[in-house]
Amino acid sequence: MESGLNSSTFWLAIALVLLVEGFMPFVSPATWRETFLQILKFSDGQLRFFGLLSLLLGLTLIWWLA
Repeated sequence: MESGLNSSTFWLAIALVLLVEGFMPFVSPATWRETFLQILKFSDGQLRFFGLLSLLLGLTLIWWLA
């Protein structure tokens, strides 16, 4: 079994991101739009906090799964 990141794995990860990102606008566009309007009201500090949380969660999942 091949280990490491190859082209196929990379494109599979991109496809999964697109599936997750496209779900809400497809299922409930009004809710998606309202959510983004609320996000636009966040301060830079709040956006950075959620960005950091997302990065740490992603790194934790990668570490746990790898």
